[in-house]
Amino acid sequence: MLDPKLLDILVCPVSKAPLEYDADAQELICRASGLAYPIRDDIPVMLESEARLLTADEKLR
Repeated sequence: MLDPKLLDILVCPVSKAPLEYDADAQELICRASGLAYPIRDDIPVMLESEARLLTADEKLR
């Protein structure tokens, strides 16, 4: 479980936009940059090189 206080202060390192927490996928989603950052062992990995690109459908949700 990601600490809600942490989510309040984290932003996308690429776009500086807010992030959405996807508990099922264990990712932080940035719709502005179209990237999803993984959460490993309860630690967000906020590296662009570790992020995956969102699909077109994911960007619209």
